[in-house]
Amino acid sequence: MAKKSSIEKNRNRIKLVARYAGKRARLKEIANDKDLPIEDRFQAGLKLSEMPRNGAKIRVRNRCEVTGRPRGYYRKFKMSRIALRELGSAGQVPGLVKSSW
Repeated sequence: MAKKSSIEKNRNRIKLVARYAGKRARLKEIANDKDLPIEDRFQAGLKLSEMPRNGAKIRVRNRCEVTGRPRGYYRKFKMSRIALRELGSAGQVPGLVKSSW
């Protein structure tokens, strides 16, 4: 089980990303538009840098929904490999069959 503080920090980042996604996208669009004057693009870049860093999507870490483990994460199941194996062996993941030979 991961530290509670790490899990909560990641949850707060997810909330910040959702809150600032629209504004951040508009500012990035302005900053990257070559047709606009350089002053407007520079101002957009400054406003973008004033926004909270944890509001950037790249700062969110994929974590297991069951244990909070950050590594060995399967996006399709939103679980780590260890939790997936345990729940799959118990028959609690639909469509997953543990192979043996």
